[in-house]
Amino acid sequence: MAEFDDTVTAYLRTWNATDTNERRALLERHWAQSVTYTDPLAQVSGHDGISGAVEAVQAQFPGYVFTLVSGPDAHHQQARFQWGLGPRDAEPVVVGFDVLSTDPEGRIQTVLGFLDQVPA
Repeated sequence: MAEFDDTVTAYLRTWNATDTNERRALLERHWAQSVTYTDPLAQVSGHDGISGAVEAVQAQFPGYVFTLVSGPDAHHQQARFQWGLGPRDAEPVVVGFDVLSTDPEGRIQTVLGFLDQVPA
């Protein structure tokens, strides 16, 4: 579904946005106010919670970027996709698998994340 290509692209752009104002604009446009995000390392909600999680990952992996590894595979108001995190133009160091759902306006409402590959 083409709209989920755009949603997943916006999702990854949010995780890659190092500028607070750019990230805030992406959150406002593409993420529901009441969004929830859960993965093995974080459980946050709302735009401030997502922004804080993004900042924490960026601090832990400075200069790394998120890229799409596979997908998205989507139906109804949900999509799944695999992403990678690593140096630009290099193999990912971390690989994960996320499932997201959207609200009726197409904004990201819920994210469930899983880690498939993490550094030792």
